[in-house]
Amino acid sequence: MLLNSKGFALLLATSIALITAAFLFLLDHIQFTVLVVAFCISFAASFLLIYVSLEFLIFKEIQNIYIGIDKINRKEFKSYTEQSIQSSKNPLKRLNQEIAAYAVRKQQEIEELRKLETFRREFIADVSHELKTPIFAAQGFVLTLLDGAVDDENVRYKFLKKAAKSLEGLNLLVQDLLVLSQLESGDLTMQLDIIDIQDLTKDVFEQLEEKAGKKSIELLLKNPKPEGVYITADPVRMTQVMTNLILNGIKYGNEGGYVAVYFKEDDQRMAVAVEDNGIGIPKEHIKRIFDRFYRVEKSRSKKQGGTGLGLAIVKHILEKHNAKISVQSVIEQGSTFSFKIDKGVPDKL
Repeated sequence: MLLNSKGFALLLATSIALITAAFLFLLDHIQFTVLVVAFCISFAASFLLIYVSLEFLIFKEIQNIYIGIDKINRKEFKSYTEQSIQSSKNPLKRLNQEIAAYAVRKQQEIEELRKLETFRREFIADVSHELKTPIFAAQGFVLTLLDGAVDDENVRYKFLKKAAKSLEGLNLLVQDLLVLSQLESGDLTMQLDIIDIQDLTKDVFEQLEEKAGKKSIELLLKNPKPEGVYITADPVRMTQVMTNLILNGIKYGNEGGYVAVYFKEDDQRMAVAVEDNGIGIPKEHIKRIFDRFYRVEKSRSKKQGGTGLGLAIVKHILEKHNAKISVQSVIEQGSTFSFKIDKGVPDKL
């Protein structure tokens, strides 16, 4: 006997036909021809119905289950997970779909774990590199002083100043790492309030005026509104966002260029944009500039200073405000960072 749908259908159809013929044989005045015809019709109908039912409702689905399990064992997730997962009244088909869904989840978990592992390795390497530079610099200056240079007053002051600068950079890096960690873990909550981002931007301009002046970069507020520009945001964190974006424009701006901020409102949101006419960002780097420690040109970025975490912090702060930052850039023409945030209505006294 063949252990497949055809073998089972043949066996069952023969049994049904024999039972039917035997039942008719018990009746009076039944001709042999009628028995043969009844046997044939019963056999043919039963065979077709049973074969089709077994083949398409049971054996085919069981075969698909085995094929799916075999692909999972061979870690061929892609072709197996492409099948659609839909509800079905066939329990075997539902089982097959559940296996497919399980394979999808496991594949996603595996890919996520791989990404996390890659991210962990890159993060440890980046942090180690970023910490090593200021630590080794400060250590070198201090050891030089301990070796005898401390007796020379001019050298002592110069080296102590350089060591202090290296330690200041280390402190900024640790502070940025702490803020970024708190943002990602959710420990740092936003204290939302109605603020005038136009006045906040003017304050940031005043703080960065000296840095901009060294490169003759003009800080501009385009189309200022006398009534103010109000949004709903955490004032401390929004100051951090605007400082990082404007400072970024200054660092990578051209001598004699500009950094401009402008606002545009719609029904529910306020669009904020920070524009510069600096060196621009290559297209292939735009997707990664908000990653931790990512620098487009590492040697040039090192000379500009900073921790390499500014844009990553900006991204996370804005996400906490249900806002998403985007960037448009053209090489040697400049870049524009923009985001939309909820508007605010000031209290009327």
